[in-house]
Amino acid sequence: MRSTARRLALFLALSAAGLTTAQAQQKLKYPKPQADEIFDAVEKPAVPLGGVEAYAQYLAEHQQYPTAALQKGVQGTVPVTFVVEKTGVISNVTVDKPLAPELDAEAIRLIKGGPKWKPAQHRNANVRQRVTVPVTFAIPAGAADAASAPATAGGTPDQPQTVKPDQPARPVGGTDAFFEWIQKNQRYPALARQRKVEGRVMMEFIVQKDGTLTDIKPTKRLGSGCDEEAIRLLKAAPKWQPAHYQGQPMRQKMVLPVVFQL
Repeated sequence: MRSTARRLALFLALSAAGLTTAQAQQKLKYPKPQADEIFDAVEKPAVPLGGVEAYAQYLAEHQQYPTAALQKGVQGTVPVTFVVEKTGVISNVTVDKPLAPELDAEAIRLIKGGPKWKPAQHRNANVRQRVTVPVTFAIPAGAADAASAPATAGGTPDQPQTVKPDQPARPVGGTDAFFEWIQKNQRYPALARQRKVEGRVMMEFIVQKDGTLTDIKPTKRLGSGCDEEAIRLLKAAPKWQPAHYQGQPMRQKMVLPVVFQL
């Protein structure tokens, strides 16, 4: 959390660099900024409401690691650039250096769904400012197994051989449809709602050869009833398309987050 906050603070601090001369010449009269002008450097840069630490916590708690990226083992940082308007809302959200389509889309979703900002100020007026925020994706501990699957081909029932499937297991209808089903059928635990608990429960399970989900268990808990609800959801979830290896269906271990957001 602290490292994320430091990265955010660094990006925001850079936008204020080089303004010492401008601040030292406060007695000079400057022309009024144009209404639609977008600034990269300002006297008082825009900051998230609640502060950088709270914003970093929002990014960490509301991130939904795409299953496809977990399967591929893709991780890294997506720099998201946007404009903080004079009202504090954000616009023009783009990714400067794409990392992977799934992660880029999730980074944009996070930024667009985030809290408002305190607008930038320049020459005694609120102005529009261009801001860049790094959104970091790190595969959680245990999720590396999501791209491999235990199979008995070439081994024994007691010691199955681990191979990488030619075609990974995936939800019927796609990942987006699966997460939409999770959100639609989620019953927010009363205790978690009372305590205002939000975050992610990392769930591990095995997609069997017939597409059913078994061996369901949380690998990263949230508590307050959220872990039990995540287990219930996956037990009731629709079947998946099983993984395939050399044209044959096989079992595959998966790890994905179940997000709880008030």
